[in-house]
Amino acid sequence: MAKEGVEKAEETEQMIEKEAGKEPAEGGGGDGSHRLGDAQEMRAVVLAGFGGLNKLRLSRKAMPEPQDGELKIRVKACGLNFIDLMVRQGNIDNPPKTPLVPGFECSGIVEALGDSVKGYEIGDRVMAFVNYNAWAEVVCTPVEFVYKIPDDMSFSEAAAFPMNFVTAYVMLFEVANLREGMSVLVHSAGGGVGQAVAQLCSTVPNVTVFGTASTFKHEAIKDSVTHLFDRNADYVQEVKRISAEGVDIVLDCLCGDNTGKGLSLLKPLGTYILYGSSNMVTGETKSFFSFAKSWWQVEKVNPIKLYEENKVIAGFSLLNLLFKQGRAGLIRGVVEKLIGLYNQKKIKPVVDSLWALEEVKEAMQRIHDRGNIGKLILDVEKTPTPLVTTGEAEAGESLEPGRQKLQ
Repeated sequence: MAKEGVEKAEETEQMIEKEAGKEPAEGGGGDGSHRLGDAQEMRAVVLAGFGGLNKLRLSRKAMPEPQDGELKIRVKACGLNFIDLMVRQGNIDNPPKTPLVPGFECSGIVEALGDSVKGYEIGDRVMAFVNYNAWAEVVCTPVEFVYKIPDDMSFSEAAAFPMNFVTAYVMLFEVANLREGMSVLVHSAGGGVGQAVAQLCSTVPNVTVFGTASTFKHEAIKDSVTHLFDRNADYVQEVKRISAEGVDIVLDCLCGDNTGKGLSLLKPLGTYILYGSSNMVTGETKSFFSFAKSWWQVEKVNPIKLYEENKVIAGFSLLNLLFKQGRAGLIRGVVEKLIGLYNQKKIKPVVDSLWALEEVKEAMQRIHDRGNIGKLILDVEKTPTPLVTTGEAEAGESLEPGRQKLQ
């Protein structure tokens, strides 16, 4: 059972008073929740079944209450990741049953504490990992997956922080042992993880970063990457032209034939890390042809060859490490180091755009089209935005429905 604290953040207290004082109008109260009898409800994005964008809808669900060891968080912002597209398509191992609420990370304000929770108070500003259910107005998650955020970190930045920076940090420093003078190749350099990798590499002296990205992103990210190549170019030859020996670390979120290419680029004692398989996502729905093609193109690794060439091949799944392999303690230590770097102004999440919950389909399409530079955020309190805002219309710039660019 949840236990209410004595002190509340002013914002949280106002929400509670609103709910107690009056029945909200159609569409919810000021905090998006309302009461039906004794039950409170909230808005949430629901995936009705695996497939295309039409499987997503904004619905009302019963508001969860924290169990023993859990925190209840009033969500302000949620992160949108490529893995969410794969979940929507059912393009993952052992997908959960639908209907479900997608999303694995969020930020917000602590609203209630479950029994035995220590170290947090109602009103704390936090970011959290959630094993699904993040795309909602309220979430409950175990305390080991929750982290306090700095006072000057916005909720949108906090929602863009956990998945991207923890993934980048663990791969670079825990798996590949990045050190001064080394070189790194990262695919999708303009995405959330790609930009986190570039920033973290800049904290180590004399690290060379090779990146692949769509040509239209090059101008925006050119200062964060040492050498930038078009995602469709022969990057193997381009890298070898600059560095004949290749690179020390390859970070691959694409899979398919890029696995063999990445291994071929490794220097002796180099490390190749696979942390995604976005090449399997081509159309709006799961494609067995794309899956089979990507699987067939993966170079079959011969351990004897790795031994002879002194190369290391690894895989990394942050969600499995957290939710299946019980490494929350390791990840907490990583988050503390990352917050230290943030406080030192050495890293900062790159937020591409903010979207209302009602605009989740458009936001997901933008990721599918690889149109984002940095992270897309679902802003729980944001109202849907017209196709073109006044300022952008004057500048002659049109945006997708709902997209709010950040300066």
